[in-house]
Amino acid sequence: MKIALMDSGNGLLAAAAAVHRLRPDADLVLSSDPDGMPWGPRTPEDVIEHALACARAAAAHRPDALIVACNTASVHALVAIRAELEPELPVIGTVPAIKPAAAGGGPIAIWATPATTGSPYQRGLIRDFASGVEVTEVPCPGLADAVQRADADAVDAAIAAAAARTPREVGAVVLGCTHYELVAERIRAAVRPPSALTGPPVTLHGSALAVATQALRRIGASPAPDAEPTGDLTVLLSGREGALEPASLTYPEGRSLTAARPVRP
Repeated sequence: MKIALMDSGNGLLAAAAAVHRLRPDADLVLSSDPDGMPWGPRTPEDVIEHALACARAAAAHRPDALIVACNTASVHALVAIRAELEPELPVIGTVPAIKPAAAGGGPIAIWATPATTGSPYQRGLIRDFASGVEVTEVPCPGLADAVQRADADAVDAAIAAAAARTPREVGAVVLGCTHYELVAERIRAAVRPPSALTGPPVTLHGSALAVATQALRRIGASPAPDAEPTGDLTVLLSGREGALEPASLTYPEGRSLTAARPVRP
């Protein structure tokens, strides 16, 4: 079994780690685009071009499924990727977990990139899945870039700024960018610090486990977390075979993937 994941950068690590936890025997292909990132400021046409290149590089390794582990690529390029690769290769997109967050009642907040915040795409999800729930859209400028660089000071500053824009009464926060899942506990602590006198810890809703589970479902596989960790790891950097970058290894999700045996050229 081989599962491929793609993203502009290390936002794919959370979903890759989730796949590895569910099936440590699965081979993983991680396709990112360090030469072309970030994708967020690009035009939709440019995002499609770069996302298709990442998808094609991953598909060349003949995976059983491809996870588009990127909200920006899922918004702009998922249709194009599916048109080119399906039905031969199942393609799983990433959707912000607004539906499960809203199911718990409100108020909720959605943290996302400035380009996604207020977009017709996100507003449509709110309309479809959070009708009647109080929702605050919180733009997080600079957070994804800081996570990509593993710049702790910049991450803390961006999180603090977003937390200041988040109503104090929210009970749940949707992590609307896959990069944010790598700093989830820092977000939780900033939105409702342990020293807060009222309210339970805020609930965070990411997408990693959901897309990992969906990928297995699409290929007719079941979770087997106790399987031997025999899966190989292939890392593609703008189409070139390489290794996990140092910034990726600062996160537990990245380090967990080193249990997968790297493929040798």
